[in-house]
Amino acid sequence: MTGEKIRTMRKDHNKTNKNNEIMDNYDETSNGTIPNGTSNLKSNKAFQKSQLNANNINGNSSSLGTIFPVHECVFKGDVRRLSSLIRTHSISQKDVHGNTPLHLAVMLGHKECALLLLAHNAPVKIKNAQGWSPLAEAISYGDRQMITAILRKLKQQSRESVEDKRPKLLKALRELGDFYLELHWDFQSWVPLLSRMLPSDACKIYKQGINIRLDTTLIDFTDMKCQRGDLSFIFNGDATPSQSFVVLDNEAKVYQRIHHEESEMETEEEVDILMSSDVYSATLSTKSITFSRSQIGWLFREDKTERIGNFLADFYAVNGLVLESRKRREHLSEEDILRNKAIMESLSKGGSISEQNFEPVRRQSLTAPAPNTISWEEYITAEHGKPPHLGRELVCKESKKNFKATVAMSQDFPLGIESLLNVLEVIAPFKHFNKLREFVQMKLPPGFPVKLDIPVFPTITATVTFQEFRYDDFEESIFSIPADYKEDPSRFPDL
Repeated sequence: MTGEKIRTMRKDHNKTNKNNEIMDNYDETSNGTIPNGTSNLKSNKAFQKSQLNANNINGNSSSLGTIFPVHECVFKGDVRRLSSLIRTHSISQKDVHGNTPLHLAVMLGHKECALLLLAHNAPVKIKNAQGWSPLAEAISYGDRQMITAILRKLKQQSRESVEDKRPKLLKALRELGDFYLELHWDFQSWVPLLSRMLPSDACKIYKQGINIRLDTTLIDFTDMKCQRGDLSFIFNGDATPSQSFVVLDNEAKVYQRIHHEESEMETEEEVDILMSSDVYSATLSTKSITFSRSQIGWLFREDKTERIGNFLADFYAVNGLVLESRKRREHLSEEDILRNKAIMESLSKGGSISEQNFEPVRRQSLTAPAPNTISWEEYITAEHGKPPHLGRELVCKESKKNFKATVAMSQDFPLGIESLLNVLEVIAPFKHFNKLREFVQMKLPPGFPVKLDIPVFPTITATVTFQEFRYDDFEESIFSIPADYKEDPSRFPDL
């Protein structure tokens, strides 16, 4: 039972949980926010690399202690030394196993170290070599205060990241011509019952100056449920950040401003959901991806070229696209597992989500796992990326799914991929658009992807088709809230 499923179910009782989207899209780089010691980072990294090469990392723990002093003092729970090192050392650095100091603090239950690192803005949106974030490790350990603190910091850093990108994004939008763009979404699944439930959608995007409007009938969906309606999302680049993004319900004639902030109660309820759900991680592996021209014909094979809308496009097969997914449940009780399984069985037999009973239960911290018996030397000299396990005994299920996908590239399309990315950056809070943005960031064949297949969930693939594009001018009123619409701050509780 994934956290995504439970998140959907809780929404039927007006419970908010946006974290699965966050969890699914963790940035895997180590470039976190480093408030102190930034001037020494480049020289530190060069020194660390030379030291690692010189020592060849074969058991020389004393040298490794000098390379990873922050990690070592966190591992040993030395808060006093940590408070001193934070002023001059990077707290976003990864060790030989891909762990940041925050990872270690959480896995070992060194709460004072973890809270000190968070107070100095240690990066939370980061994964170790096993693909787990500090939040995932905190859920496994089961300390409620720690989970809450990391979740709040994650959301704060996400908001700050958006604001940091805002000036560059607005500049790019201002330089881009005004246009109308129409794209279609068609969702499919290899699960027969699910395939019949999946929606399709036609999205219309209007761009003028630094304003963008998106008209859609699909706000978001999960494996089991989609949210439909006559909706418009308006981004006004001239407005203040708190006023710049609004969603219109054109049927009910109401609007809601999207602040991306939550109340204390909503955060606590989200923590309850996280503590009672599988910890899920999905990574789209593109390391070995290749593109080959699609062929047509029986006797005489030739490259496939077709017209998509008004654009002539060359078709390519996408090879080597793998979705790697893992879920952990060592923090769940037998009761949690049985309840989640029963819910899934009921849904698979056609039961309604609303039929399920979801009374919120305040989750208490779990009993701490057995104390760590691994020494710093044993940990840091272990084979790269294969550290001895720290924390609660792991219960993890892994799966890999190969995706067969095609992409149609057109040299005639007037918009460039970089320009599309700037537009998608504005509307990427919606999961399926975020997946599209991730896909087109890959090194694609020449041209613009006017039609492409993208994996959205482990069981669902979307075919996205760019049907129409034209440069145009619009009435300014389409980027404004209609006068007869009333504000309803709780119309969309999951935004």
